[in-house]
Amino acid sequence: MRWCPNSILHLLRCVRLRLCTRRGKSRLPLWIREIWAYMRLLVRSLYFSSLTDSDVVFDSVFEPVFWTVDYVTRWFGLVSVCVFVLCAHLIILRQFSFEPLSVCPPVFVCKMFVCLVVILVSSIVVIAYVVLLPLVLNTYSPPWIAWHICYGHWIIVMIAFHYYKAAKTSPGAPPTEKNDIPFVAVCKKCIIPKPARTHHCGICNTCILKMDHHCPWLNNCVGHFNHRYFFSFCLFMTLGCVYCSISGRNLFLDAYNALERFKHLDMEKPGVPVTGMGLLIGLLPPGQTHYQTSAPPYTYKDKMIHKSIIYMWVLTSTAGVALGALTIWHAVLISRGETSIERHINSRETQRLAKRRKVYKNPFNYGRLNNWKIFFGVEKTSHWVTRVLLPSGHPPHGDGLTWDTFPVKKDLIPV
Repeated sequence: MRWCPNSILHLLRCVRLRLCTRRGKSRLPLWIREIWAYMRLLVRSLYFSSLTDSDVVFDSVFEPVFWTVDYVTRWFGLVSVCVFVLCAHLIILRQFSFEPLSVCPPVFVCKMFVCLVVILVSSIVVIAYVVLLPLVLNTYSPPWIAWHICYGHWIIVMIAFHYYKAAKTSPGAPPTEKNDIPFVAVCKKCIIPKPARTHHCGICNTCILKMDHHCPWLNNCVGHFNHRYFFSFCLFMTLGCVYCSISGRNLFLDAYNALERFKHLDMEKPGVPVTGMGLLIGLLPPGQTHYQTSAPPYTYKDKMIHKSIIYMWVLTSTAGVALGALTIWHAVLISRGETSIERHINSRETQRLAKRRKVYKNPFNYGRLNNWKIFFGVEKTSHWVTRVLLPSGHPPHGDGLTWDTFPVKKDLIPV
């Protein structure tokens, strides 16, 4: 097997000689030499030590693919705001006869996914205030009116607060200077010690404490300091979508039937027939001064209201199903004391030890209830209301650098 690396290096040397000029005086551009050195490093990483296994070979061979995906994803999150914002900006400038700006304002540097979330959620809120709230005030009894107003505004506040905190809060990164914090590995890309549960994010290009995943809808990593905000956003967004879907079901059916009825009425509009010379010259017959049809039994406002209700119900129903599945998945992981990355690592370790007739135990699983207490930062009974059911910006339990490992389940926080 030793001839494989030597033959590959020999092939790379031949290609390098072909790329260089015959005289050897002129050198290649810097970016080509950097890529060349990077490729040589990848080839050498295939046999850098006796501990090389299939995982190392796989990572080294597919490193260019991973790098390309990370690069494309990172810049995809930095795409300018949707064409909707650009068109609105140009329309406003044209409406007031202003000259277009030579430099794009900061709003155009916003992230496309974040703006999409804001636009979709804002559209549902606008429909709720403009269309649904008048219907609720005119048709429901006072107790139901109070319920819908209180619950709806509570959901809106919780969604907006947790989304803002999840997107703006840094997930946390290990210190780069020398310290005495225990670590479990050294990052191959950052070349810094990695504490337990720390992983490198190729999109953020840094190591993240207790990394769960990189969320494009937040344009931010989900880690130790914003994991609670992310899960709370998913949870309350799901509750809001389910609420809109269930309470708006009858309105959706009525709106759909109304639009179908409007279509049939449009197809059956009566008109005044054109006879005589009007057939030849395109005019009405003598004695007829205008062409008149009966007014439709509905207005444009009625049609738009029905379409808005259908749009709201379809969007909230589909988003509720998708976000509900995601929320349930993360709830299961939190109950087990895992993150999305640790789920794969623990599954692989479980299978590896099972072949040796051993049982793998997650060292960060403190018991189902304790896992939730640690995740939400619940330190006393009242915190279930003030820190879970109400907006709270309290920091998570621990610093994300050191973790207590318990071989048995014990009540870490006696609440």
